Amino acid sequence: MATKPVQLTTHVLDVAQGRPACGVRLTLWIRRGDQWVLLVEAVTNPDGRTDAPLLDQARMEPGVYELRFQAGAYFESRGISRGPTPFLEEIPIRFGISGGTEALHIPLLMTPWSYSTYRGS
Repeated sequence: MATKPVQLTTHVLDVAQGRPACGVRLTLWIRRGDQWVLLVEAVTNPDGRTDAPLLDQARMEPGVYELRFQAGAYFESRGISRGPTPFLEEIPIRFGISGGTEALHIPLLMTPWSYSTYRGS
């Protein structure tokens, strides 16, 4: 059985449309003391994934991280905006990494009004 590379990945699905969410801007941050430090900026591809892993094993240090997905801009670009202010503008997902020993996958299933996530591998 092949082992997955140790890396951090994400996959964004537009549940309202029933398809991968292409063009979602996202950022990955790490908390260092009382500061948040930007590590990665990316945009999802036609499969709803980033073209490269967000972190590889060498960059997966223990700590508290946050992925921030620009859901409001994504839905507005598809004409699914409701009113002048979207209900979900930015979706933050805060999570911890205890060490870079296994693959970590964070899927985001979203609509203009809700979202869910889980720890994948």
